[in-house]
Formats: sequence, C-alpha cells, structure tokens
Amino acid sequence: MLELLPPPPTDPLWDLTAEFAADERPERLNLVLGVYRDAAGRTPVMAAVREAEIRLAERSESKEYRGLSGNTAFNRALLGMVLGAEGTADRAAAVQTVAGSGALRLLADLICRTRPGTTVWISDPAYVNHRPILEAAGLRVRPYGWRDADGGFDAAGVLRELSGARRDDVVLLQGCCHNPTGVDPSREDWAALAELAARDGWVPFVDLAYHGLGGGLEADLAATRMLAARVPEMLIAVSCSKNFGLYSDRTGCAIVLGGSSRAVRHAETTLQNAARTLYSMPPEHGAAVVTTILEDGQLRDLWRAELDVMRGRIAANRTDLTTHLSALGCEAQARSLARQKGMFSMLPLSAEQMLRLRRQFAIYGTTSGRINIAGIPGHRIPFLAQGIAAVIGTGADAGAGARTRQSPAVSPIP
Repeated sequence: MLELLPPPPTDPLWDLTAEFAADERPERLNLVLGVYRDAAGRTPVMAAVREAEIRLAERSESKEYRGLSGNTAFNRALLGMVLGAEGTADRAAAVQTVAGSGALRLLADLICRTRPGTTVWISDPAYVNHRPILEAAGLRVRPYGWRDADGGFDAAGVLRELSGARRDDVVLLQGCCHNPTGVDPSREDWAALAELAARDGWVPFVDLAYHGLGGGLEADLAATRMLAARVPEMLIAVSCSKNFGLYSDRTGCAIVLGGSSRAVRHAETTLQNAARTLYSMPPEHGAAVVTTILEDGQLRDLWRAELDVMRGRIAANRTDLTTHLSALGCEAQARSLARQKGMFSMLPLSAEQMLRLRRQFAIYGTTSGRINIAGIPGHRIPFLAQGIAAVIGTGADAGAGARTRQSPAVSPIP
C-alpha cells in the first residue's frame, strides 16, 4: 500500500526550520517561524500564564473528558473577548479547537457540509496554510490581490475583485496583522468591506491569530466586531498561540454567527460532529489557562500589560530595522516596512535575494520575503539590515559575519 504513495509535497516553513537547525554557522538568524522572542532570543512563558498554571496545579480537580465543544467556560470567555457585547447574543456560538489551524479546518468542514464546493476567496499572498486547509476540506479556493504596487493595502483593487464574489461565497479575511505582509486595511477600508459583504451576501470568514500584537487588543478586534454588527452570518477562527504564548498547547476556538438561534445551534452541532471525526475533543490545559486568566481581574490585567510589552517590542524592532535600512541607503525598503505592523513583515526582495540572504549571511526567511519581526534579537538588527542592503546592492557585506555556508571560517555573532 505505502509503495503506491506518490512523492508528497513538504511544508516549506518546516523545511527551512530543519535547514536552519543543521546550519553550523554561529551567526545564523532564524526569522522563519511565527513565534515571539524576547531580547535574549527566548520564547518566554508569560507571567500570567505561569500563575494560572500554578493555580490549576494546586486545584488539580480532574482530567475527565470535557465533551465535543471542549471547555465551555473557555468558549464563553473567548466569545466575550472577541465580540464584546455580541459575545453573549443568541446569534453566536463557539467550540474549542486544536489551536487556530484546527478552527480553520472545523469551519472549512462546516462550509463544505452546508454547501459542498463553495468558493472561498483568500488574499494573495496568504498565510501558507490557508489554501491547503480549505482544499483538504473539499472547498474551491480563489485568490484576490492584497497589496498595491507600492506594497500598501490595495483598497480599490480588493473591493473591485470582491465585487465578483457571489452570494454565499466565503471571503477569508485576516482580522489584523496580515500574515505574511503585515499590511492591514484602514478602518474606512474595513467599513467598505463590511458594506460590500452585507450588500452582496458573501460570508466573511475572519482569521484572528495575532490580536493584541498590532495596535492593541481592542484596536485589533475592532474590524471583526464591525463585521459582526453588519452582516447576518460570519465565521471566526481564533488562536491563543501568539497572544498568550501557548504555542505548543494548541489552544483555539471556532466561532459562528447566524441570523437565528436555531441556525447557530445547528452550526454548533455540525462543528461538534466534525470535531468528533477529526480528533474527538480538544486538549484541556491551554483552555483552562486562558479561562483562568480572563475570569480573574488581576491576572487579566497582568496578561494585558505583558501583551502590551510584546507589542511594543515588535513595533520597536520594526522601527529600528527601518532606521538602519535608511542609513544604508535602502529608503524604499524602509518606507515599505514602516507601513506594516504585527509579527511579520514582507521584505521587498526576490526569491533569489532571499536565497542569497540565507546562503551568504545565514539569515533565514521565506522565499516570499516574509520575516518574523518578533523574532529578531535587538542587537542583531544591524546585522540583518546590512545583509538586506548587501543583497539589493546598496550596501557592503554584513561584516565578518557574512560567510557562505561552505566557508570554514568562524566569526563572532554580530
């Protein structure tokens, strides 16, 4: 049986991660995976999370099954956080999932079970896992452009293309901190998208993975709440990986909004049935941590303060990188980066230039130009800027640290 398998595609992000792990150059810099790192290059456990875990360990009540919807207190807390007052309305329901990717897949299954072969529109470029998840669920995927010629949000182009979306098509939108570009619509642009959805009858499918890391928690949730207030139906995939630092605990939530409580109940049961066939029920630990934080005022305030520190560090990294690029004569690249926000930025480099950045300077980003701004140790930013300048031809080599992979020379980490 196994001999009949054709050569399968591999995951480009994890391929790059494996290549980085095998790279022996001491100056290597990993900007591939979307994880937050502090100034020392560590991905820390948040203090609020650590305290919540201590409390949970002390209680240690039970490890009994939670059920197909997972932790219902977690679901209520996520509804309240994401939708505000709408979170308690009869038209919304939530099911705990295996992180944000699990939420995307459950909601994709819901779409397919409701209307097989539905067309889902996704941005171009998009998060690398959007298309595979949607197509694995049996849905058709159609791209729409996202950026203009200068690298900013192409408001006119997006509205023009999405005017071709039919009633009951689904449009996947990232609620904030667009991955991979870091380019978001303005409030006015979001209002125009909400008006278009309400007029033409397509269903917004919002992916929320980075809320709190762009303009602040409330600001990053504003677009999602605006859409929820203006359209009759909506799907939301929520991840707790980034803003709670629960990467390996795989904690997320699938939210549905409908025109009636009956429709929402049916959607919730459909999500439960899909979960039953995929993984039965989600893990408890991360959901219990988030619930403990959101239900305790002191822990919630501590978490919000930590989240603001993370957001500030990400913004400072981006500002510092743009300053160094400007000083090296990369004005256009600096202007492009300055307009972006959130965990990722898209370098205006070709695939060949990104390959040279990796091979000559040990700086790892994706071939599309995406780098994890949140993963740069502050003292490495000059090294990164020098590498970028070198590959676009406006600067010298990144000092003694710039070595080809084949070189036996060892230099100190810049």
